[in-house]
Amino acid sequence: MTNPTLLILAGDGIGPEVMAEVRKIIDWYGEKRDLTFDVTEDLVGGAAYDKHGVPLHDDTMAKAQEVDAVLLGAVGGPAYDDLDFSVKPERGLLRLRKEMDLYSNLRPAQCFDALADFSSLKKDIVAGLDIMIVRELTSGVYFGEPRGISIVDNERVGVNTQRYTESEIARVARSAFELARKRGGKLCSMEKANVMESGILWRDVVTEVHAADYSDIELSHMYADNGAMQLVRNPKQFDVIVTDNLFGDILSDCAAMLTGSLGMLPSASLGAPMANGRPKAMYEPVHGSAPDITGQGKANPSACILSFAMALRYSFDQGDEATRLEQAVEKVLADGIRTPDLMGIDGGTPVTTSQMGDAVIAALEASL
Repeated sequence: MTNPTLLILAGDGIGPEVMAEVRKIIDWYGEKRDLTFDVTEDLVGGAAYDKHGVPLHDDTMAKAQEVDAVLLGAVGGPAYDDLDFSVKPERGLLRLRKEMDLYSNLRPAQCFDALADFSSLKKDIVAGLDIMIVRELTSGVYFGEPRGISIVDNERVGVNTQRYTESEIARVARSAFELARKRGGKLCSMEKANVMESGILWRDVVTEVHAADYSDIELSHMYADNGAMQLVRNPKQFDVIVTDNLFGDILSDCAAMLTGSLGMLPSASLGAPMANGRPKAMYEPVHGSAPDITGQGKANPSACILSFAMALRYSFDQGDEATRLEQAVEKVLADGIRTPDLMGIDGGTPVTTSQMGDAVIAALEASL
């Protein structure tokens, strides 16, 4: 049996710092749980531009297509703000998503009990929150053609095209229905069918997929603007939400802040199964590169660690070990061990990025 393979693209800013803590945990699983990964590392984003003049080298893209999963840290930073749009660090991330065809983006929004007071909403609104937003990731307005800025009648005109095919909607809907079947059995589909033809098609196709194969799931529809309001008003009414690329970008960030800290939120981007049955997959924390704290030991590695937990669950069929890791993070928080972003209302013990990783490993050890 060959070991499962991982490609680590730590990226820019705090990416290498938080990924170093994930490496510790990967090593722990090899030593203590007989779960060994073959790990390679490469560059993405600004780090790749500095070396190769592009945000993602072709050789790195080829590696990403071959491994069982990609773990990504973060990309971008002020040093690259003046680059041409075509070579900005974020273009490397978008290329990975597009060429790996990672069409289903899973963004959990879970509020750990120890952090409920960090939310801007009342504690009783968010305590125990556990929802999943499934965002279509490879089509829609971010990729549609025509696009660009041109001169029409002596003034600049910016154009982006919202475009979806029936099959693109159906496959992400199936991904969301499958998740709902494993969770609370409820799926809410969000679009703007009242003003957008693409929204009408979205609602029609999701309804058809539901009728054909998922009638056991409770399906509801909601306009995306109302969905944003409902996420703030009563987020616990939702279990799984499925939506398009643009609305998913906005709604998932809205849901993220319900939990109180972007430093706690992981994500998974999944595609079609490969020959070995595993999906094409990339896992990354929701937070950015945080250049203002880079190199200071202040970064919270929890989101990156929890992204690896998602990899254990969705790529490697290790749901029990994923739960073990998630519970280890939860125990560390409950014990009051906090990176600076989590030092707030109830105080706690301040730790560095590395010490936070060590605390999670200690909690893993205690779980054996």
